[in-house]
Amino acid sequence: MAATEKELMAARIFMRAVFPVIKVMLSDVPSMKKKFENVKARVQFVADNDGEKIGACLVFDNGDFSVEQGVGESADITFSFKTVKKMNDMLAGKPVLPSIKGWGKPGLLIKVLGLLMSLKIMMPSARPKKEDKKHLKVKLAFYMITTALSQYNKGGNPEMVKWTKKQPDRIYQMSVEGTDIAAYLRVKAGNSKAGRGFYQRRRPFVHMKFHGVDGALAVLLRDVEFVSGVAEGKVTIEGAPEYGAQINDFMQRIQALVT
Repeated sequence: MAATEKELMAARIFMRAVFPVIKVMLSDVPSMKKKFENVKARVQFVADNDGEKIGACLVFDNGDFSVEQGVGESADITFSFKTVKKMNDMLAGKPVLPSIKGWGKPGLLIKVLGLLMSLKIMMPSARPKKEDKKHLKVKLAFYMITTALSQYNKGGNPEMVKWTKKQPDRIYQMSVEGTDIAAYLRVKAGNSKAGRGFYQRRRPFVHMKFHGVDGALAVLLRDVEFVSGVAEGKVTIEGAPEYGAQINDFMQRIQALVT
């Protein structure tokens, strides 16, 4: 069965925006870092799309991590799905059982499944209580959403493409006061690129400053709407506030795609 445009966009965001933040899990979570520090393996995700194979490969290299887009010739473990929708559903945390090749390496399989389960902290339903987990959730969200915004544009969403095309070189910065959490989206004449940290070359066109991790969580979890969050002091917009609201609208659309 051929995937819909919406399903293909969701898959693109999972593979190009969600998978890359696994690198943060492996560097910032001591237990995960220890589990994978001596792992050298390839883990393939592949879905059938009416005869076409769509997927990405997680590459673990003794503490290093990267994501290769597409379907390679070999992997230590392969998760196969009959449709793109089924792959998206599993990655969104829904009960889907893929075909798994790699049962001969149970230790690796258990580690990978545990790693995938740990990504549930990114879901809207996850409400961590411990401060380190709150910090991790917001950091993962910022890194994922800025990359997802760029992929939403590169993947051809009509409204996002129209929005980026009419803009000169602009920086949309997000940060959380009192922390190291920061990420940005650069937009220029239809092109887009995400980055982590603070953009250094010029002042942002829009800077969304969240007041602490709890303030960021309140907005990300939609305990308060974005406009209310601004009014209540949970986030300050420096620059053009109407463009900040537009970015938030695209963020909400992306969140709806992957949940």
